[in-house]
Amino acid sequence: MLVKKLRAEKKWSQEQLAMLSGLSIRTIQRVESGQSASIETLKSLASVFEIDINRLTEEITMIDKKLENWAMQPLWFRFLFFGITSRRNQLFAEFSILIFGLIALFYFENKFAVAGLFIASYITGCAIRYGDSHNLW
Repeated sequence: MLVKKLRAEKKWSQEQLAMLSGLSIRTIQRVESGQSASIETLKSLASVFEIDINRLTEEITMIDKKLENWAMQPLWFRFLFFGITSRRNQLFAEFSILIFGLIALFYFENKFAVAGLFIASYITGCAIRYGDSHNLW
């Protein structure tokens, strides 16, 4: 997690970070373990680390491809997410393909191409759910 990494770079203990941020040690532990945090908590942490709050909020939805966990994922999964690191962007792609497929269903005569769009949307959805189940976000 980013908070833990930033804390380690500063060589601070959880207790020190809690004192500097005005948060409880338990809150620091929850944030470092990946649990959700309130906007006030994120603002406090961003202030202490002197970073933009968006950097902390992006951590929730971003895949860290530098982690060993990413390299251990199947090739098909890494291929589907090549160049797309955000779960939100992948969901947008899945939804867009599905909508385009529904529109194409009524306007295109080539039903194989339309079926391909639905299959692409399904595969994208499966990859997202795979990422969810393996805590890659």
